[in-house]
Amino acid sequence: MTESFSILPPSFDPTTGEARFAYRLGDLGFTEILDLPKGAKTELTQSPAFAKLLDLTAFVLGVSYFKLRAPFDITAPDIKLTEAERAFVIDVYENGLGEFYARNNLARFGRLKLSTGEDPVSRKPAPQLQERTLLPIGGGKDSLVSVELLSHIGVDFTPFAVNPKGPIITSVEAIGRRPVYVMRKLDAEMIRLGKEPGYYNGHVPSTAINSMIASLCALLYGYDQIVLSNERSASEGNIEFDGRETNHQYSKSLGFELLIADILGNATGGALKYFSLLRPYSEARIASLFTQGERFDAVFSSCNRNFRLTGNDGPLWCGECPKCHFVFLIFAPFMAKDRLLKIFGKNLLDVPDNERSFRELSGLAGQKPWECVGEILEAAACFYTLTRHADWHQDAIVKSVKADLFAQYGEERLQLAMAECLTDSHDHHIPPALAAKVAAYAV
Repeated sequence: MTESFSILPPSFDPTTGEARFAYRLGDLGFTEILDLPKGAKTELTQSPAFAKLLDLTAFVLGVSYFKLRAPFDITAPDIKLTEAERAFVIDVYENGLGEFYARNNLARFGRLKLSTGEDPVSRKPAPQLQERTLLPIGGGKDSLVSVELLSHIGVDFTPFAVNPKGPIITSVEAIGRRPVYVMRKLDAEMIRLGKEPGYYNGHVPSTAINSMIASLCALLYGYDQIVLSNERSASEGNIEFDGRETNHQYSKSLGFELLIADILGNATGGALKYFSLLRPYSEARIASLFTQGERFDAVFSSCNRNFRLTGNDGPLWCGECPKCHFVFLIFAPFMAKDRLLKIFGKNLLDVPDNERSFRELSGLAGQKPWECVGEILEAAACFYTLTRHADWHQDAIVKSVKADLFAQYGEERLQLAMAECLTDSHDHHIPPALAAKVAAYAV
């Protein structure tokens, strides 16, 4: 008998705030638990919109268990989906797991089969939500730039996070607003099996997962929009695999943003909006905005070592990973050198052992790292700026890559690329009135 992955109907207890999600993978059973804050309004917990979001969340959370064996068949006969929602689920399980398939050499694109009940109602009744914003905080520079933008234009927002730790907690403390936190308890057996022979492990679309959890909170506690902090470079992929571009940051891409925004909108009768405030900006532009204030310098970090399941007892920045290297590189053209060295603890561009990583980031070697880093040409353009910068041009790695950088790209292309990095894109999903206010401030 062909192995399949089954998604069972989820449940929610409004008295405890506990949501339970059950799955079966062949003979294996798993249960994931979300602990949501108490205090949701009864009418919202019983609304068709919440029931729909809970079902959709079950599908998206399920990727963590599906990937143990990555079977071709996904079944949920007791959950009803519309045609658009089935397409959304397939997108999450195919493109959202693209890196996982590529790194495990699994051909699944266009081959997965999803069987569910039929939901004939494409748009649920709209619940009453307040005009306020739920803002996911990741602990890095991006969401903190969103904090500053929303604060300066007078938009009411609440910080949000799933399983907050390290830089997320310290950043929220620095923000000074009461957050909405959700605790996500993965099934321990799934974690154990992921380390065993005969089972797969790998990257899952965490932004999609956290976005669905945020949608539950938005509905239960009365927020009419979820504002992400994904930049335009998140749409650039890593490699071609199995006939498709695979992207480590797929669930941060503009394409996925438009897809999930439509799904959440229809699930809530148009009451819930979803968009990225930073979509017009490159990583370099975001870095330049971050440098305008210093209140988060000692608390933020993008280094993945801070977000391991086992935690991190080391420094905020390891200084050794591609994330650290990329963030250092894009800050360098805009931030005073002594300030940047104080944040990272050392000059990452003057450590010869880091050269290979910096070359990969800028397209001079290997491939774009499987990390949340910006576009290759953007990194190259930042390097070009540093070759002409009095504070940086003598650093070991800047000197070492200069000749190859100029040979591969040419000075004119690098100049144009840097200019483009600092030019805001009109390709975004921000409501027009809000986009105009942000553009007027972010100069």
